[in-house]
Amino acid sequence: MDAFYAQVEQRDFPDEYAGEPIAVGGDPPKGVVKTASYEARPYGVHSAQPAVEADRKCPDLIFVPARMGVYQEVSRCIREILGEYTDLIEPLSLDEAYLDVTAPKKGPPSGTLIARRIREEIYEETGLTASAGVGPSKFVAKVASDQDKPNGLTVVRPEEQLDFIARLPVGDFHGIGPVTEEKMKEMGIEAGRDLQETSEKWLRREFGKRGARFKRLAMGTGDRPVQPGRERKSVGAERTFSENIAEPEEMLTRLEPIAERVSARLESAGPEGTPIQGRTVTLKLKSHEHEVSTRQTTLCRAVRAEKDLMRLARRLLWRSAPPEEPVRLLGISVSSLTGREGREQLTFDFEGE
Repeated sequence: MDAFYAQVEQRDFPDEYAGEPIAVGGDPPKGVVKTASYEARPYGVHSAQPAVEADRKCPDLIFVPARMGVYQEVSRCIREILGEYTDLIEPLSLDEAYLDVTAPKKGPPSGTLIARRIREEIYEETGLTASAGVGPSKFVAKVASDQDKPNGLTVVRPEEQLDFIARLPVGDFHGIGPVTEEKMKEMGIEAGRDLQETSEKWLRREFGKRGARFKRLAMGTGDRPVQPGRERKSVGAERTFSENIAEPEEMLTRLEPIAERVSARLESAGPEGTPIQGRTVTLKLKSHEHEVSTRQTTLCRAVRAEKDLMRLARRLLWRSAPPEEPVRLLGISVSSLTGREGREQLTFDFEGE
């Protein structure tokens, strides 16, 4: 979906927000942007950005409270449309999924025609636009879906795959964050073509197991099939930052969009896109010197809500003492997963701990 949360708000409140630069979530000085409308993006406003920075870059920016229940309901409607074409659906979040349409339930066996029709039906049913990428692998389809946003369709045929990957900047590859990208560029690896021409042995030596995966992705062979019914062990999200984060309160601010993403993924991570929750929450930290540490807690009751994940993240961050070294990566994951049926959502009061 295109700027999903922001698009829903502009649809539901056209007099206030249509055509305006809006940011969903956050509110200066301490909030964090969840999604920015396309009118706000030319100013440099983007998701996971501190609201105070977004406000500075776009003085006319309108901050809109998030309505997660509404977004979840729209997501369920979209999921029903996808399910008319295939049962092989692997949701990534409320607004994104992989589909295998090799043998569709209806329509011709053409990824291009099916993607076009799905986008039309989403607009007819919800009034929202979506962008699609069609390709022979999940990696290629994912990158292609970002090539012509908003409301775009990009098709990469099998015989075009290697040339398409060759032109990609290394920062577009799964698993290559700002730190790894910077290291690669120092080594002269700037695009997919460079990865294609570099030996797997050398990449393994420099980047460990990840190096082998980078090579497979570059050659178009690094993807697993679409997995709709896989049993998840955990659901999480993390973010690598281009600068060091030293202050604990700033770390908490940066954790807010991560917690929101994890909560959204839990909403559709169960069988057939059903909600799940978990009893174990883990906070991941990677220092500016690439040392990884984790802090974990296991609860009596399962959690899923963003507010509970953030309260737990705060408690874990301050457990014993806040991190002594600046961090370049933060992540939250939830494990010991269970379905939501028959469970009461537990609320916590960890403020001040």
